[in-house]
Amino acid sequence: MTGFRLDRKAFVLLAGLAVFSVVIFAPLPSGMNEASQRLLAVVLLMAIWWMGEATSISVTALLPLVLFPTLGIMPSSETAPNYTNHLVFLFLGGFMIALAMEKWNFHRRVALRIIAIIGTDVRRIILGFMVASAFLSMWISNTATTMMMLPVAIAVVRQVASEASLRGRRDSDSARLVEDNLGIVLMLALAYSASIGGVGTLIGTPSNIVFAGFYNSLYPDYGEIQFIDWILIAIPVVILFIPIVWVYLCWFVPSIPLRDIDFGASGAKTIRRELRGLGPMTGPERTVAIIFLLTVLLWLFRNPINVAAVNIPGWSSLFGNPAYLHDATVAMAMGIILLLLPVRAGQCSTIGDPDARTILDWPTVQKKVPWGILLLFGGGFALADGFGTTGLDQWIGSHLAGLTALPTVAMIVIICLAITFLTELTSNTATTTMILPIIGAAAVAANYHPLLLMVPATMSASFAFMLPVATPPNAIVYGSGWVSIARMSRAGIWLNFLGAVLVTSAVIALVRNLST
Repeated sequence: MTGFRLDRKAFVLLAGLAVFSVVIFAPLPSGMNEASQRLLAVVLLMAIWWMGEATSISVTALLPLVLFPTLGIMPSSETAPNYTNHLVFLFLGGFMIALAMEKWNFHRRVALRIIAIIGTDVRRIILGFMVASAFLSMWISNTATTMMMLPVAIAVVRQVASEASLRGRRDSDSARLVEDNLGIVLMLALAYSASIGGVGTLIGTPSNIVFAGFYNSLYPDYGEIQFIDWILIAIPVVILFIPIVWVYLCWFVPSIPLRDIDFGASGAKTIRRELRGLGPMTGPERTVAIIFLLTVLLWLFRNPINVAAVNIPGWSSLFGNPAYLHDATVAMAMGIILLLLPVRAGQCSTIGDPDARTILDWPTVQKKVPWGILLLFGGGFALADGFGTTGLDQWIGSHLAGLTALPTVAMIVIICLAITFLTELTSNTATTTMILPIIGAAAVAANYHPLLLMVPATMSASFAFMLPVATPPNAIVYGSGWVSIARMSRAGIWLNFLGAVLVTSAVIALVRNLST
């Protein structure tokens, strides 16, 4: 008879239930009401299951639908609407646009054009890959961006290694050195820039949507975080971080100076060959390009913009109730249009979908949209609603009042580093879902604007560069064969600290100004 063996997932499940039971039946803490205590038990249960990956994060996200009404925290009629928050549909609409871009290869054409414009030598080709990956990750998932760019990057490395010489040498050792060094630099550049670029827009990574939902729910008096609000905060960080990472990777990571690689036109030839393989733009691809540009413009100019003495009116004022219109309205309108626009016979090519009848079809949406992430959003928004309804956020804030003793910069740096290194081992979406309400309560307790601490926590969740498990882009390039865990860790640990410094500086300069 074999003995009972408790595997890791079962242990995490039981540990979460044990903590849940202890908190439920513990004496009521001073100043806390019963509903807050029960919510705290649910929060800890979900945190343990999420962090320990006891089950799918989507399954855990559904717990509030059962536990909130059962424990008397919130009725079902108030819990369920959190799963249809308008930000859920902002992400859904944005993902539908991304699917159309992928279907007709518009994203690949944009990436290759950017690389062709920027790249002329080894280091500039690396920068071209980084700029292209960062830009695409603002609009499509960083996973899809990395997967799409990886074959092109591998082809460039191998082509350069086969034709390049090192300091005038042309032998097997020099070719091996070129391939090894260019391989690791380009692979890390691809992964890191995809993660950094995802920070740039609300739809770039799920963590940003989680932040926006929590902030809007917990602090409605401060106004809603809109698409352009996040861009004004995040794009400067992306613009600064990409060249910093580029310099670091090109000058400090390789064992040989990249400037010593003489590769002629081999890298440029590979890019041109890839572009020729795409052929001329098809009708559907042009349509996707127009829809994409129109979407971005509608997001940016939905509300009035005041720049110095210039006042740019928002297009939403053309309607009777401008407040009824959100960024999600734009995203879903464009997603629906893509599902309805027909494709004329002869417009398709084998690159896209030769049998397509519309620009985007519903079976593709059903198959490729990450529905589990949408449920995760809903579970997170339900928790945020519970924090405000029960007063748990105020109770936590009252016990964090001592944080006022810390200097602002020190507090932000600690948050950045803690979230960054925690995300090395856990899902960044799950991490932000669990930590942001506490971070917001800490900010209020310390008499700070919530943005001052919530923004750096959100950004830092995407800036984990050390381990393959930290982000999907890290895992993808790890599989290339050029990147070992040791080499990724040595390169990434310094970027973790650089990211914390950059985010702290940007938040002090931008968020403090925005929040006054």
